[in-house]
Amino acid sequence: KLKLMELQRQFDRGETGEVGSTPPSPVVPELPVPTPSPPVESSPRPPAAVEPSPKRSGPVDASLAEGAGTDRVAAVPRFSVVILTLDEEINIAACIESLRGVADIHVLDSGSKDRTCEIARDMGAKVSVNPFESFGKQRNWAIDNMALENEWVLHLDADERMTPELLAEIESRLSSGPEEAGFFVPSKLMFMGRWLKHAGGYPTYQVRLFHTGRLRFTDYGHGQREETTGELGTLDHPYLHDAFSKGLDDWLAKHNRYSRQEAEQALLEKAEGVRLRNLFSADSVERRRTLKRIAYRLPARASLRWWYIYLVQRGFLEGREARTYATLITTYERMTGIKIKWLESQVRRRL
Repeated sequence: KLKLMELQRQFDRGETGEVGSTPPSPVVPELPVPTPSPPVESSPRPPAAVEPSPKRSGPVDASLAEGAGTDRVAAVPRFSVVILTLDEEINIAACIESLRGVADIHVLDSGSKDRTCEIARDMGAKVSVNPFESFGKQRNWAIDNMALENEWVLHLDADERMTPELLAEIESRLSSGPEEAGFFVPSKLMFMGRWLKHAGGYPTYQVRLFHTGRLRFTDYGHGQREETTGELGTLDHPYLHDAFSKGLDDWLAKHNRYSRQEAEQALLEKAEGVRLRNLFSADSVERRRTLKRIAYRLPARASLRWWYIYLVQRGFLEGREARTYATLITTYERMTGIKIKWLESQVRRRL
């Protein structure tokens, strides 16, 4: 009976064997080995996209473009700018500010007594001084004497402004290595806070962008004309011209001086013939110059000029500003007419 009771306790504890023997190690049941599943074919993963390195915009310094493994970046076409000044402290800062993106800016001053040169130097421009004789001579002096970094040069006056569209067009034209000697550039006349498209005769052109080895200037009236044996191109986008930025008194005083030079030019023009066929030229600059030669010979020239601006050029579409501008131009024409008569009387006296 005792034997049976001991066997029962061993059974309850999970023990086997005889009493007093060492209990066996517990038996670990065998786990079933899972059968491996056949491999499933999957689509090949596309290679990860590699983003290109960001490209630099704008001009890049040559020293940065020559390092090992560095992509070369084409340089932006470069040109120099020359600004003619005389007591232009009211205008010079805005003119230089409009030239953002141009590295080589020069101011050719005629002897300013205000802060024009100081402001220009503070804004990074290189300043030269030469006494003013005429526009043609002053522009040629810039070609011959200023340390310009580029062969292509744009001339501006202090009351004129570059536009982003004109800057982009110049860079585009110069990038192709043009063979022209220079380019006519149109201007927008700004008056009383607005653009006078009709009364200002838009577009009017002057050669302002040119190659210093292919073109020079000669005096004509109060301004200048170009001298070259090369071809001249034409740009589409204009610069802005605020001819009244220093007020009416300054404009009238300046045009009083100009009228003497225009009168002298008129006497020379009268001595020469007029080629009427040039009125029908495809060249708008030639047509305009021929009209001016004819106008020198017309009676009541000043009054005719007012009606020409207001009616023929459709200045009436621009209201009060156009009428005021036409009156100012008429005043200038009257000053010129009086001085023509005065000079002619002086010639007759000498005879």
